[in-house]
Amino acid sequence: MTTAASYAVAKGLPTCELIWRHNTLRLSIIFERTMSQPFRFYFRVRYGECDAQKVVFNARYGDYTDISITEYFRAIGYEQEMVSAELDFQLVKQTTQWKAPAHYDEIVEARVACTHTGNTSFSLQVAFRLAGTEQLLCECETVYVLIDKHTQAKRPLDDELRRRLQAGAPGVVTDHAGWSKKQN
Repeated sequence: MTTAASYAVAKGLPTCELIWRHNTLRLSIIFERTMSQPFRFYFRVRYGECDAQKVVFNARYGDYTDISITEYFRAIGYEQEMVSAELDFQLVKQTTQWKAPAHYDEIVEARVACTHTGNTSFSLQVAFRLAGTEQLLCECETVYVLIDKHTQAKRPLDDELRRRLQAGAPGVVTDHAGWSKKQN
């Protein structure tokens, strides 16, 4: 077993893929290996979200990511804190990788998981797939910094937020497209 793998096992981390970036070892959660049923959010592609090529316009994935992460925070129990702004965070970096197009009226599944928690920051990854398939459409990783609602200054993640982010919402489904009803 490698040193990194031993570290992951010792810390109780989920099965991970090791990725070298800028000489820094980074653990990236692989959704299918870490949670048999990660938090999932279903939505339908609307006409106005498509471009002249009749596929989802690339910038819409930023919107889709934001909505998916909002639903994720509801699922881990922070709905009221987000409404009152007791829990507030700002985007620092967002990386998007497109794999395949989504089209008007298709139902998309967004799988959300926390991939990193730091002192004041956390990273969430959203994997978009065509509902009912493993066809990956797009992956978006977003780094956020937690801020104070009054001063907008960075503030540390408290233990409860860290615990909830790391635990995620396995098996929880939020369905804005009626996909779950069609499957039953």
